[in-house]
Amino acid sequence: MAFTLFFIQISVEFNQDRYNMVTFRPLIGCTTYRKRVSQKRPIDIYGLMPSYTEAITAAGGIPLLIPLGLSDEDLKSIFERLDGIVLPGGGDVSPDVYNGRKNVKMDGIDRERDQVELFMARAAVEEQKPFLAICRGIQVLNVALGGTLWEDVMSLVPGAMNHDSPDSVPRNHLAHTISIDAGTSIARIMGTTNSWVNSIHHQAIRDVAPDLEVTALAPDGIIEAAEVTNHPFAIGVQWHPENLIWDDPTMLKLFSGLVETAARQPSKV
Repeated sequence: MAFTLFFIQISVEFNQDRYNMVTFRPLIGCTTYRKRVSQKRPIDIYGLMPSYTEAITAAGGIPLLIPLGLSDEDLKSIFERLDGIVLPGGGDVSPDVYNGRKNVKMDGIDRERDQVELFMARAAVEEQKPFLAICRGIQVLNVALGGTLWEDVMSLVPGAMNHDSPDSVPRNHLAHTISIDAGTSIARIMGTTNSWVNSIHHQAIRDVAPDLEVTALAPDGIIEAAEVTNHPFAIGVQWHPENLIWDDPTMLKLFSGLVETAARQPSKV
């Protein structure tokens, strides 16, 4: 009888572990931006476009928004509770943090956002936490690791195409192709070395940070993807895959790869 009860207990625990592995949905932190909402009494908000959280949810993760204005100590406390991170698109990184120059085309600079995202990027690299950096995010990642940016691609890069689609163009508009290096993590995850992408940015990586490997280029040579080597999942893309997941299954794979890697990380409990 004792042996039977022991066997039943082991069987229940094994099946419970399998259940937890199947149903565990990792917590994916998303940094936010500040916006002024026009209404009868205008208010400031911290927010994020739903396309990011929808992509994370579709990939099986649970999105959590990270507000601005927190100390590094508080950010560390949040970071430790997260399974993965998304650094989304948005306004320009302040040139002060990478010894850049001010440019008349710069817009949306927010030093509090820079502080939050630079902290998260450095911590994710150092602590081997899975993350996906999108548009502004890949620029933040490069700066966080010691790289620099083109303050404005069109006015500073000879022969560059216009990478900044106007607001009248849908966010899922495919603007140009990219070439992805075979054998890289992003090529393996997406399952291709060529793709059409949307393009909604006027800045880009200039000097590549020492710990970053360039993995994709636009036809004009602008860097479209980079990754941190010897890391479980550390990918940055210059386009907006969150706006393409319903049109192109390969774009959802970027979020699925993030979520699946996050789910395999050691438990924090």
